[in-house]
Amino acid sequence: MTRERLISLDVFRGLTILLMTIVNNPGDWGNVYPPLLHAEWHGCTLTDLVFPFFIFIMGVAVPLAMPEKIYDTSTFNKILVRSLRMLCLGIFFNYFGKIQLFGLDGVPLLIGRLIITIAVGYALMGSFSSKVKNILAFSILIIYLFLAYSGIESYQDVRLPGVLQRIAIVYFVVSLLYLKTSQKTQIITGIVLLVGYWAIMTLIPVPGIGEANLEKGTNLAAWVDSIFLKGHMYRGTVTWDPEGILSTIPSIVNGIIGLLIGQILQREITKTQKATKIAIAGIALIIAGLLWNIVFPINKSIWTSSYVLYTTGLAATFLALLYYIIDIADYKKVFKPFLIWGVNPMIVFFTSQIIPQALVMIQFKNPHNPEEQINLLTYLYTFGIAPFFSNPMAASLAGALVYVGIWTFILWIFYKNKLIFKV
Repeated sequence: MTRERLISLDVFRGLTILLMTIVNNPGDWGNVYPPLLHAEWHGCTLTDLVFPFFIFIMGVAVPLAMPEKIYDTSTFNKILVRSLRMLCLGIFFNYFGKIQLFGLDGVPLLIGRLIITIAVGYALMGSFSSKVKNILAFSILIIYLFLAYSGIESYQDVRLPGVLQRIAIVYFVVSLLYLKTSQKTQIITGIVLLVGYWAIMTLIPVPGIGEANLEKGTNLAAWVDSIFLKGHMYRGTVTWDPEGILSTIPSIVNGIIGLLIGQILQREITKTQKATKIAIAGIALIIAGLLWNIVFPINKSIWTSSYVLYTTGLAATFLALLYYIIDIADYKKVFKPFLIWGVNPMIVFFTSQIIPQALVMIQFKNPHNPEEQINLLTYLYTFGIAPFFSNPMAASLAGALVYVGIWTFILWIFYKNKLIFKV
């Protein structure tokens, strides 16, 4: 079986990373259109689809990248190292703003942080021998953990979970499931994880709180995070993390469902039959998710089982549509901008998390009010974009779209020069 690269999957990945860039970089966080914000608790907005779509796409890609299903020490090592590299990249986002160097401040400190960023990025995305990749990934992870638990004030509250960290864990589990189990076992595993998570969250009393509940900060997942991630959770949350420990369990099923869809794409059937099967599966998952929502509400923050089914259903349905349009009907040219985003997601994911933090560190006197300081990011938006709009939400969206435009140009250059950045 030959390795197959699907244009439709690359486009889907590109659309997802582009949407992520928009929702993560508004011009003004105080003025954002509701669909571009996460649901307050229960419910699902457009923004709440980004993360589960990433995991689903990763799951689909696993069998396409390893069509032969050969499991040996070398393959296991590649999976482990790739997972560790993603994990370490994700944790670094949380360290960037914490780095202190010899008492430096302002631009000198920023330069030092950027030098460290380049070094870490190269260590985790550079092309080395398998042995060197292993050493670098494990060494960086050990340094992270040492700093987090060393008692050093600057790092005592650094966040350890995160988006890329969860993707790394899911990738590791799903890849091994694919190589070591049958599709039947994968389906059973997914069902057990979803039903088991529902039972854990709705039946087990919460220590120190009382009966099981799904409320913010008092549910069982929050309790687990407060015990094992104390002091190292998402800013603004005291007792839980949106990418916490317990809620990672059901997210694995997003990857498993993607894995099953990827194996449909490997079957020796016509492309039309593949698209039909994927669409039917997607619609069935959406219905199942909405039905489960009645007793186990769709919720991204605690990654409920209904949320898994609903989001993977939408992802599968959308992939089936793209597959039909691009890989069957052969309408590829119109999707080229998204393809450019889709083949180079890691560099966007890594760098776009750093750039806003860097721009905020560059501060100077506000030329329109010399008595106050203003950072470069705020200045560019306030005086370069906002004045052209009467609607503050439209201005905020325009700020995000300008950022997308800049990245599109950069990614186009990478694409033309065949520069692909991978972990």
